[in-house]
Amino acid sequence: MEEDLMEYAPNIPDNVLELIFSFLKLQDLRNCTLVCKSWYRFFCDENNEVWRAQCLQKVPAEAFKNDLLTVVPTYKAKLRAYFHAWNPFDCSRHVYIKPNGFTLHRNPVAQSTDGSRGKIGFKHGRHAWEVRWEGPLGTVAVVGIATKDAAIQCHGYYALLGADDQSWGWNLVDNLLLHNGDAHGIYPLLNNAPKYKVGERIRVILDCDENTLSFEKNYEFLGVAFTDLPEKNFYPTVAAVYGNTEISMVYLGTPLDG
Repeated sequence: MEEDLMEYAPNIPDNVLELIFSFLKLQDLRNCTLVCKSWYRFFCDENNEVWRAQCLQKVPAEAFKNDLLTVVPTYKAKLRAYFHAWNPFDCSRHVYIKPNGFTLHRNPVAQSTDGSRGKIGFKHGRHAWEVRWEGPLGTVAVVGIATKDAAIQCHGYYALLGADDQSWGWNLVDNLLLHNGDAHGIYPLLNNAPKYKVGERIRVILDCDENTLSFEKNYEFLGVAFTDLPEKNFYPTVAAVYGNTEISMVYLGTPLDG
């Protein structure tokens, strides 16, 4: 019977495939991409009805009420971004993830630095995600990467992300690169580099093949920030100190060259 199905599978019309696949779970859909070239081609259309249904079923409706997800144009990309968003079980106790699933809110707690990591870490390949900071930065506002061993909360106002050998960050307040408790120079390497303005879009680019971490601001590449990263599993991470500040993160996938 399996042989008959394999023979017939490439000839099933797309409208019938949509109906069949609408009853399957994501893991089953992944397996279906391996059945034949025709089914693989079907799933390459990231805006088809199957991906649309999965996206609308799993991504919170609140995420579509503003322009947050416009940076990922397809339904499959939005679904993927949701599975990479902030982890509500891997953040400071002073942080909560808003109903849209992509935005963290730091509660107004005095003398505390608070962070959050993404749900999925990266050890291979090239990855990019966008970070948008809403609200005042305060004295510390760091964006970057960390391993699971890095702390995500501490007492006082402190550059927590970059404070140990398990995290690497860019403090948007003073344009300093931070790692292992030390400042690693001004970033970007420009004379009188402008400071970050609230609402500007930061893109973090992690290249696990070349072991580098880079940043963009408003789609302008700022250069490589860190090199010689160790072979570890890295998570998108931020650290903040200002009460009621909100930080959104949207995973973009593989960065486009150029």
